[in-house]
Amino acid sequence: MPYLERDGDVHILYLGDPGRTDSENRFHPDWMDRFHAALDEVEATSGPAALVVTATGKFFTNGLDTDWLFGNLGEIHGYLDRVHTVFSRLLTFPMTTVAAIGGHAFGAGAMLATSCDLRVMRADRGFYCLPEANLNMPFTVGMNALMTLQLPRHVAVEAMTTSRRFGGPDALAAGIVNEIVDGDGVLAAAVARANATTTLRGPNLAKIKADVHAPIVTALATKTDPGNLAFG
Repeated sequence: MPYLERDGDVHILYLGDPGRTDSENRFHPDWMDRFHAALDEVEATSGPAALVVTATGKFFTNGLDTDWLFGNLGEIHGYLDRVHTVFSRLLTFPMTTVAAIGGHAFGAGAMLATSCDLRVMRADRGFYCLPEANLNMPFTVGMNALMTLQLPRHVAVEAMTTSRRFGGPDALAAGIVNEIVDGDGVLAAAVARANATTTLRGPNLAKIKADVHAPIVTALATKTDPGNLAFG
């Protein structure tokens, strides 16, 4: 489950259990509840601050919890609406958010990283991928808006229609991430970027982000129905 650590004014939100290197960090309902609770804890602090979102091991996050989902198909619409709140929360968070991608970011996991302000990715391990086309699964209205408005359009089209796996160098060249780092330096690089922005924390930044991302947030608030389902 997600948990928090702190490096000075930078809050670090880990997406998996402490010490686990094999967790896929999927969006189970309890996982999403804990994710929001952690963000509540960060928001409740005072003073300069920024947020880094990261994970240990092979995976950043592998996206939707398909095991839970296929066992609870009657709850699919509410589940996907809840997934959307994870993206909206990051898009409008009142401080700089940096994704430290040290492993695979697939489907909704890639979308979580794309919802952050900045992205630092490991150069030599892990892929950024939207596998929906390969899995014969559509995107929701909100997910479509997130990807097509956050990424360069030609990159979004390729990523969404071909399920291409972008390694670190390719992701940097495509404009998906802001920086790539060799080895285990991803978290340190992300913390350094976050630390440079801690004084921006506050209602003014929140308003700027809400205005910049208004079309995406509106789309993410669209209730899912059988005509715009997605899995990731």
